[in-house]
Amino acid sequence: MSNQKEYNVAIVGATGAVGQKMLEMLDLVGFPIKELTPLASKRSAGQTIDFRGEKVVIKEAKPEAFEGIEIALFSAGGSISKELAHEAVKRGAVVIDNTSAFRMDPDVPLVVPEVNKEDIQKHKGIIANPNCSTIQMVAALEPIRGKFGLNRVIVSTYQSVSGSGNAAVEELKDQSRAMLDGKEAEANILPVKSEEKHFPIAFNALPQIDVFEENGYTFEEMKMINETKKIMHTPELQVAATCVRLPFFYSHAESVYVEVNEGNVSVEDLQNVLREAPGIVLEDDIENQVYPTPLSAENKTDVFVGRIRKDLDVPNGFHLWIVSDNLLKGASYNSVQIAQAIAENNK
Repeated sequence: MSNQKEYNVAIVGATGAVGQKMLEMLDLVGFPIKELTPLASKRSAGQTIDFRGEKVVIKEAKPEAFEGIEIALFSAGGSISKELAHEAVKRGAVVIDNTSAFRMDPDVPLVVPEVNKEDIQKHKGIIANPNCSTIQMVAALEPIRGKFGLNRVIVSTYQSVSGSGNAAVEELKDQSRAMLDGKEAEANILPVKSEEKHFPIAFNALPQIDVFEENGYTFEEMKMINETKKIMHTPELQVAATCVRLPFFYSHAESVYVEVNEGNVSVEDLQNVLREAPGIVLEDDIENQVYPTPLSAENKTDVFVGRIRKDLDVPNGFHLWIVSDNLLKGASYNSVQIAQAIAENNK
């Protein structure tokens, strides 16, 4: 539409894995951009990126870079967000932050548009994008909660290495080659970049994502627990999580057990609700061996659900298998959806 408002948009962390995907998603949805400003570290400033057939110069991410910016998408780490998000807001931008810096701030909406789009309008300059694993889970569970109620959630995740960034992807490649050649695998990044102790991810499973908290859960697990309750506005919901890193490149998978409030709910009832839910693709046909996998979900913006089963012992208990591309719906695409909602509200 020729009369559609166009926005000056900044991408903070434009050279990173999620930042690159944000650029792709902005182009994919045809977001109305007047001027794009890619921002990154001082060492990347001066380089160029390709966007919509043009080369755009990367600028250094610093407070004055946000002059004239209306929407700023952040994905450069929590410390950068804490340093620059308020500076961007001060200069008139709405910040959509993909880090954990503001997610549990009571004044910052935590948004998955299919779940709580209305919360966007409550922002005071910053809107938080949830953790990748949380996004795909609540997107699939909200239709169930809305129809049948939800009492309890227990999730075990199977997360790809790209959740730790491009360097972790390269480390998995290097370790796999080394081990297949009978050499020792060098581990420098996983399970946590900042920790001294590392383990090979190739041909392995690491039951630690992020640092351990005092309660024995990891920060990633606590993110899923706390963020789910905030997004769904259900502080009373019982949520437990175990987050595991596995040796594949993209997409996260989750085995999710839920207990609904209503009785006499069938597998078919859940399938029917999910079949009609926005952003959800039901792939659940065991007779024909149809179910989602990380590979089949890669480069797709939807959340895929399959393997829906009734628990054998708990009448109102169900098991689901949920898969989504962690760099798309789990990060960049969800951020762009929030930006789209802002643009929609400004019409």
